[in-house]
Amino acid sequence: MRRKIPESETIKLTNRSLMITPEGFEKLKEELNHIWTVERPDVTAKVSWAASLGDRSENADYHYNKKRLRELDRRIRYLRVCLDEFKVVEYHPSQEGKVMFGAWVEIENLEKGFKKKLRIVGYEELPGNSDYISMDSPVAKSLMKKCVGDQVVVKTKMGDMVWRINSIQYQK
Repeated sequence: MRRKIPESETIKLTNRSLMITPEGFEKLKEELNHIWTVERPDVTAKVSWAASLGDRSENADYHYNKKRLRELDRRIRYLRVCLDEFKVVEYHPSQEGKVMFGAWVEIENLEKGFKKKLRIVGYEELPGNSDYISMDSPVAKSLMKKCVGDQVVVKTKMGDMVWRINSIQYQK
């Protein structure tokens, strides 16, 4: 379960919202546990083995695995900070009928005939989920607190786009 760490993870957590869905929080906890109990011990053993071979200056196994160990340690530190800082947002019946954090929203652009189904989540849940959007994105900000049938104007660099909200659902 190797995951390339995006460059943007070096940004402080305060630059984006600190909310996360319960599913996203569990995935982060599982990732931290996997790295700590499976990947890191394996890489540490490889570094020890490569170091025992003697001359480290030309030992590619040693250099590669030391680099990998640094990457894993950086990810562990980042995940520990995240798990302490994030606020898990559970579904509440008062959200029903409005676009709020964690909602699955189906939107349609009537001009161009596009339909999309998106889930509004926190930044850390985006990797690997093409139908998720960050709650900090212009689309999500425009959709927040709107209802089914509302039309929303999303201002982008390419111009304004008008979307109609067709449905709103929550995972309960």
